[in-house]
Amino acid sequence: MSFLGLMVLIVYESRWVYPEIQAYFSQTGSLTGQQLATRSRVYLQNAQTELLTEQPEVEAFDASIAQIEIAYGLFDVHVYRRQYECTEPSLRDLNQLMERLEQRGIGRIDALSELFAPIQCLTHIEMSQLDRRGQAINDFSESTRQHNQVLTYSSLLIFVLGLAFWWLHERQLRRTDHATQQTFEWMQRAMRDPLTGIGNRSALHQDVMANQHHSLGLILIDIDFFKQYNDAVGHPQGDALLRQLAELIAHTLKDEAMLYRLGGDEFAALIDCPDSNTLGSYCRELIQGLHGANFPHPAHPDKKGVTLSVGGTCFIAGEKAFSLAYEAADKALYQVKTAGRDGWQVTEDAK
Repeated sequence: MSFLGLMVLIVYESRWVYPEIQAYFSQTGSLTGQQLATRSRVYLQNAQTELLTEQPEVEAFDASIAQIEIAYGLFDVHVYRRQYECTEPSLRDLNQLMERLEQRGIGRIDALSELFAPIQCLTHIEMSQLDRRGQAINDFSESTRQHNQVLTYSSLLIFVLGLAFWWLHERQLRRTDHATQQTFEWMQRAMRDPLTGIGNRSALHQDVMANQHHSLGLILIDIDFFKQYNDAVGHPQGDALLRQLAELIAHTLKDEAMLYRLGGDEFAALIDCPDSNTLGSYCRELIQGLHGANFPHPAHPDKKGVTLSVGGTCFIAGEKAFSLAYEAADKALYQVKTAGRDGWQVTEDAK
């Protein structure tokens, strides 16, 4: 009967405790909502930064579109649509802006200006969420003060029940850890190319930023006449060739390089680069390694097996330096293709 009486007391007291806890910790309260609004605003500001960079307009637009798409996903939350009038117009503006950026139908300055209204809306949401959080805390503190005496007298018995709640809490923590691990694994997969298992373009950029101020070599690798290969043997065989080449490149450069597939038939590698001669030796080994593998190419115009065009450059890792290095390596790759393909070239243009 004492236990039953305690349970009745706890149920009664929960009538005032639960709403405040719910208001403070639930997703419809301030904590999670504020984080989403803040993250969305940061991505929009990153998009403005991309538009202000000195990189070519196409690359700046693509980078800003990527930032806006992430911000849109974080912004497009039911509670924001329901509680804030500026949400719907801001989402429409972002959607229209992405379409205009994709069609190259807007200038950098105009695109940058159109982001101010959504950013202002997100700032308003952040401030409103902070106010809601403060009000929830104040209400909770006042209710706690009023009921503190009742709970103090029953604290000893509640401690016993607390052991059971602690066990439930530990179980929930394990579930949360499992969910966090799944999210981390998903993020890792999002940075990998699903066909070859190596990094993708986002992983390349992330790795460059993680090695800022280090001397790196960027190698761009393109499969010669890959479209003709696919037309001759079919796309499944073409996918198999991409996987084989990824393994060949990894084997040739060993553990010293980080590999990426940039899309289609283009690969990239990041490697420590003390000087251009060292980078050139890696490029030469790639070409020689492919010749040794002798992959057949039934539709090669020059009656050869599968061949590669390789361009590379050394640079000091950084946002702007990477953009210049990519452009320089791509130019070197283009010169190899112009000269007849099946070769390599290292340029100093990025320095």
